[in-house]
Amino acid sequence: MQEGLRERKKRQTRQRIADVAMGLFMTRGFDNVTVAEVARTADVSVNTVFNYFSTKEDLFADRQDVAVDLAPRVLRERGPGESVVRAFRRDFLDALGTRDWRYGLNAGADVFARIVGEAPSLAAKLRELGEERQRALAQALADELEADPDDLTPRLVASHILNTTRLLGDYSTRRQLAGEAWESIEPALRAQAEKAFDLLESGIGDLLAGKGAGDGHEPEHQDDEA
Repeated sequence: MQEGLRERKKRQTRQRIADVAMGLFMTRGFDNVTVAEVARTADVSVNTVFNYFSTKEDLFADRQDVAVDLAPRVLRERGPGESVVRAFRRDFLDALGTRDWRYGLNAGADVFARIVGEAPSLAAKLRELGEERQRALAQALADELEADPDDLTPRLVASHILNTTRLLGDYSTRRQLAGEAWESIEPALRAQAEKAFDLLESGIGDLLAGKGAGDGHEPEHQDDEA
């Protein structure tokens, strides 16, 4: 369906407000910017801002609806015979190669992370968003598996996959925050991703098998003294 003029103008207004807000947040920090300042800079009223965004945190996470649907979409769009893990491996490596934002691998992800790190309310918002993403993927998996409501499989799989991609994104961001160039981060991140998805595919059942915690560190036994 073709977008009408009214819908296009609303979408453009929403995007302009979000872009203005992000520019202010990046320059001055989230907690140092008010919604009134965003409205004034975007040349709209405060009420208009709140017509599009329920909270100030929503101004920062303006693509949250898209972000929540990303994981279910990967599941829906997997190829014939492609497993869930292989679909996410393919999608993550594609994002890595193109530096797409969907896994936090884009240029500027370090700036985004720094703003979040300085604003507790934003950190809480993103945790909430992460939980929502996990629920959405778990529900999509449950629907495809026709799982019983008491079956933990969809939630376990969603948790394993999204925690893996989150940790890989965090690995990249930490190195960017340390001042490393993407050219040095990318090969290491790719190797870490391949290892992580291999582990998801094979499971961890054999991890440390045959190597007990005490191997090589046998305690010394002393005879009891009378």
